[in-house]
Amino acid sequence: MNQGPLLFLSVLCAMAASWMGFVLMPQVQLGNQSTRLVKEIGRHYPAERGGIAVKGHDVYRAAGCVSCHTQQVRQSGFIFDIVLTDAGDFTDLVTSLVQQANGDLSDQQAADIVANAPKTILEGVSKQTVDSIAFLFKDSGGKVAANIRPTGPDIDRGWGPRQTVGLDYLFDEPVLMGSQRIGPDLADVGSRLADRNWHLLHLYHPRTVVEKSIMPAYPYLFETREIGDSPSPDALALKGEFAPEEGMEVIPTPEANALVEYLLSLRIFHPVFEAPYIFTQAEPSENIDSEMEPAE
Repeated sequence: MNQGPLLFLSVLCAMAASWMGFVLMPQVQLGNQSTRLVKEIGRHYPAERGGIAVKGHDVYRAAGCVSCHTQQVRQSGFIFDIVLTDAGDFTDLVTSLVQQANGDLSDQQAADIVANAPKTILEGVSKQTVDSIAFLFKDSGGKVAANIRPTGPDIDRGWGPRQTVGLDYLFDEPVLMGSQRIGPDLADVGSRLADRNWHLLHLYHPRTVVEKSIMPAYPYLFETREIGDSPSPDALALKGEFAPEEGMEVIPTPEANALVEYLLSLRIFHPVFEAPYIFTQAEPSENIDSEMEPAE
């Protein structure tokens, strides 16, 4: 019996299934994405890069930064902080409920939370605890909310407030997610390291700002030249062994400035549907804009 047609159909079905899994489904899921209005910030996210940051994307790629740095923050789960957002009119009742919610609080601490709402009652609790405390305050006149706090090793390191998702790469062409972490992840480096001069020094010679850095220097992105009538305002403030010869100064080239602008544009601090996190007025910036120790 001729098995040729059956073999052909089997191969065709296998190839069709592979095409659907690796081409069609990603296109359906990600191909039609567009910017979204994020209510917490009142504007659309993500914003398209403009100016020299677009050129910086090409410099980043040409310099091989993607070989040592990823742009993908991973997340393992959520915990919650419970916040009293409004004490209402029955403050004595709400004060007693605050103490019920957190048995470690003294009378004075509970009263201070009620008097200074919005204020955190509990930190790092489960969704089940959130639901039970929300039920506890249901008819009290007081209002509680849960701050969603993403968790995971990358987030603990300060590399981002949430995991990266497809929407974050909407305007990247090509997407430079990377696969190795010889250096730290850079998906949110523009938030945690917003100092332009730090990045320029780091690119010129990483050990000017990170003593034990193993990152290679990129001196070709800078020009060493004689100081004219007065030093250039763009000259790097180099000291010690990294300083140029007397009478000389180091100036960033347009490519260096473009690369720094690109790095500063790498920000994922907005919540999105796929990776939510919500912060009330109680702690407006502690988890969002906290600055980690400078890292390469």
